[in-house]
This record gives sequence, structure tokens and C-alpha cells, in this order.
Amino acid sequence: MQLVFSDAQFWDDFLPLTFTRPVAEMRCGILTFSERWQKLLNISEVSYLTEDYLQEKFKKPEDKESLLIVPNFLPSESILLQIKDLKLGEALVYDNELLAAKINMKDFSLKQIEKMTDVHEKLLFFKQPTDLFSFNDKAIDFDFELITKGRNSAELSETNGFLGEAQNLFIEEGASVEFSTINTKSGKIYIGKNAEVMEGCNLRGPIALCEESKFNMGAKIYGSTTIGPYCKVGGEVNNIVIFGYTNKGHDGFVGNSVIGEWCNIGADTNSSNLKNNYASVKVWNYRTKRFVDTGLQFAGLIMGDHSKTAINTQLNTGTVVGVAANIFKSGFPPNLIESFSWGGMKGDEKFKLEKAYEVAELAMARRKVSFTEVDRNMLKYIYQNN
Repeated sequence: MQLVFSDAQFWDDFLPLTFTRPVAEMRCGILTFSERWQKLLNISEVSYLTEDYLQEKFKKPEDKESLLIVPNFLPSESILLQIKDLKLGEALVYDNELLAAKINMKDFSLKQIEKMTDVHEKLLFFKQPTDLFSFNDKAIDFDFELITKGRNSAELSETNGFLGEAQNLFIEEGASVEFSTINTKSGKIYIGKNAEVMEGCNLRGPIALCEESKFNMGAKIYGSTTIGPYCKVGGEVNNIVIFGYTNKGHDGFVGNSVIGEWCNIGADTNSSNLKNNYASVKVWNYRTKRFVDTGLQFAGLIMGDHSKTAINTQLNTGTVVGVAANIFKSGFPPNLIESFSWGGMKGDEKFKLEKAYEVAELAMARRKVSFTEVDRNMLKYIYQNN
């Protein structure tokens, strides 16, 4: 049985984060949506129905019986059972949209569905980038139970100060936490395999620090925060999600934000997450091509993969940054920074594509990850079509 993740309904609404990945490969909580569903359904074979230019990197479905699913929601136990019990030709529908279906991907068509069952139970759906940080506390709780059930945490070193209940802290094998304060009174804290919390850090849950990532010395980490694998984070952060392979290693504040992979946040970069007039924050929506009201009083930065900020960069509330942008000019850049911007200001020239390749290859090599021809083709498509 293969698990097929569908991008048909939400891919456009998650841009710029989905320029370089299907919806299922976004991270929220501890896991990506793909990783979460694989664990929930005990299916390891996955494929994607996504944009044509992404299918070179993300496997197309094979022509066989499959479980097709919209990945960006958290299921209840009852909904999970309904999904597992689907027979060939059956589907679940939520808010008049397909939620999951057992279908044969050969000659794929929704006409194969003979029985549709409406789901009336309220589900937690992630429908826009700001939902990833807004609902991150619920996702951390969900994943914490999924990952740690029936397992024992490594011991917390006695050099640390600890507040809360021990059952709300889980430390994986190989992780190091020394001379820091850990507070689980406000939420669970998960420390991934071989992750490190350096001396003098202050952690207030809910927090997920994923595999091989680090909190640098003296970091102040407020929940609900997720730091994906192979990241370095310092300074002050509050309610952010970083997908992975990204550095925000120095002082400076970032709050209520989502940052992709292979980004670098320069020293003393600060991102505003609250307007001076306390008004609701608007952010750019690529599908509607306009700024839309999030309904949130707190919203900071949405940044696509491979983007960078220089030292002392100041970002406005609700700033959206595309892919492979390089922000280094003085003053506040606009609330929308285009992909491959060279400078960050409106009207700036584009980053030369060959130079963007070069930077990506060097950055990825530091993590011993290859920059492949497939990656080049993906960035080239984004460069030529945005």
C-alpha cells in the first residue's frame, strides 16, 4: 500500500514555503506532516500529487491501490480509524472537500469513488502559513504523545534547573542539556537525538528541538517553538517554526514566524511581530496576489528556503520573503520581498541564478548534503516563473 499526499487544495496558500516542497513536507509540531501520517498509519511508502516541477524531486504515485490523503490536519482517534477502515472506492469528505480516499492510482480519477462519507467532527486544519505557528502548541502535544508513548526519556542532568512535571520532558539518546533552565509548566519539551542545549539557555515549553540541532549559549526560547533538524538557534525566539537546516545563531528577536530550510538569519536581525497600533496583521497571499488579513495581532516573518539576512537587518511586522532572497540594505525592507531579490528592496535586481546555485551548494555542503541537478532545476523553475 502506498500513501499518496495530495496538494490539490492547499499548495498555493502555503507559498512561499511550498515553492520548494509539497504541503506534506512542511514541519509543524515535532514532525513533518508526511512523517506524522507514516507513523499514524504504519505506511512507509509515500508519494506525492504536486506541482509538475516538484515531481522530479518528490516521487510520483505508482499505478496501484493507494490511500490518498490531504495531509495538513491533525486527526482524532475516530477519524484515524475511519481512514484506516476505508475500502477501495470509498472516501471521506470534510467541508465539501476530499479528505481521504482508497483509490487505484492507475487511470487516476475521482470518478472511481463510489461512496463518500461526510465528516462532521471538527478537525484542526492548517490552511495558511501563519497556522503553522498559531497551532504549533497543539501539534507539539500531538507529536509528543505519538513519539514518546511507551518509551523512557534519558535523564536530565543535575546541572539544570527544572520546573514542571517530569513526564512533560522527553530527551532522546545522545542529546546534551547542561546548566540551563527547563520549564514544562506551560507545555511539553522534546529534545531530539544528538541535539544540544548549551549552557545558560532558558526554555519555556512547548518546545521541540529536533535531531542534531542546537540552542546556543544563553538562548531565550519561548513556546510554542519548533526547531527542525540540523539548526543552530540563539538570541530570543517566541512561537516560531523552523523547518530544518537553518541558522539563527546570534542575538536578535524573531517571533510568531515560519522559516524554511537553508536560511541564515544574520547577527542582530530583528523581526517585528506586533504593529505599533496593535492592529490585525496582513500578509501577502501568492494565490490571490494581495495582502490578506490574518486576524492575528502577532505575526512576524514567513521566509522561503535559501533566503538570508545580513547583520542588523530590521524586518516589518508580517514580512513575507520568497526563495533565495538576500536581504542586506539599510532601512526596513517592504512587507513582500521577492524570490531571488538581491538587496531586499522593491525593484532591486535579481540574484544571479548561477550565484544562487553556488551559495546553495556551499551552504548544503556544510551539512554534508549534496546540491543535486534536481535542486538546480527546481530553483531554475522558481527563478523563471516568479
